[in-house]
Amino acid sequence: MSRAFVFPGQGAQTIGMGRDLAEAYPAAKAVFDEVDEALGESLSSLIWEGDIADLTLTANAQPALMATSLAAMRALEAEGFAVTDAAFVAGHSLGEYSALAAAGALSVADTARLLRIRGRAMQEAVPVGVGAMAALLGLDFEAASEVAAEAAASSNGGEVCQAANDNDPAQVVVSGHKAAVERACELAKERGAKRALLLPVSAPFHCALMQPAAEAMEAALADVVIKAPAVPLVANVRAEAVSDPDVIRALLVEQVTGSVRWRESVIWMAAQGVTEAWEIGAGKALAGMIKRIDRAVACKPVGTPADIAALKG
Repeated sequence: MSRAFVFPGQGAQTIGMGRDLAEAYPAAKAVFDEVDEALGESLSSLIWEGDIADLTLTANAQPALMATSLAAMRALEAEGFAVTDAAFVAGHSLGEYSALAAAGALSVADTARLLRIRGRAMQEAVPVGVGAMAALLGLDFEAASEVAAEAAASSNGGEVCQAANDNDPAQVVVSGHKAAVERACELAKERGAKRALLLPVSAPFHCALMQPAAEAMEAALADVVIKAPAVPLVANVRAEAVSDPDVIRALLVEQVTGSVRWRESVIWMAAQGVTEAWEIGAGKALAGMIKRIDRAVACKPVGTPADIAALKG
């Protein structure tokens, strides 16, 4: 049996996530301590006792979700599992950083600092209210891309609208200027989408409007040590495995403005023989997507001590 370890992205955050891992496993608690120290603040207090509105701020959610994923990884390791038990690691958007940290390509402290910079840069790239993202349900990636291009073309001021996340066969997220995204929702409904709904996000991620954030990440990543991961990373923008540190560095920059090719990534892993995906960290969003992409890939959550006990079986 070949397995992949997959790491969730933004939207999976909840108050209290990872706390039971930290209480049960000293190695998991050490991850939260390391992240707090790297950021010079008690992010763990916000994660466990804070306000969900504060945790959902991009600059907080990104390092918080990574910390929870890495705490789950350390708990797994304490029970005798290793990242090398997986054939591949992959993550959804910010989850790609969690995957790289889990595979030893990035240190936890560097990953926390990079995600804080990434979160802030993505938030500041576009003034609040100017951009938007919307989920188009019931259209495939090609149809959604055509809708996005048409919505952008029909604006007078050269507005941006792009297919940002290819999540699964029936869910594509578009991103760009708010008016263009709203037009895309109307066009999608005309083309047979079951639903088209604006998402409660604070910025239009994974589109050309994020170029200032891509430049900020290029500068931040230039100074960080990236090692070859212990197992290959299936990169968001390539939907295939990479291991070369210089390639990974470039793709992390490209990822800020590029599409998250999650559906293709899962199809690629399945084609390499992956039959099982362990979702490391908060929530079960990726499991839902993977089931809709390929029912033959079994999904297992790894977010609580009970999940890990079930794996030991």
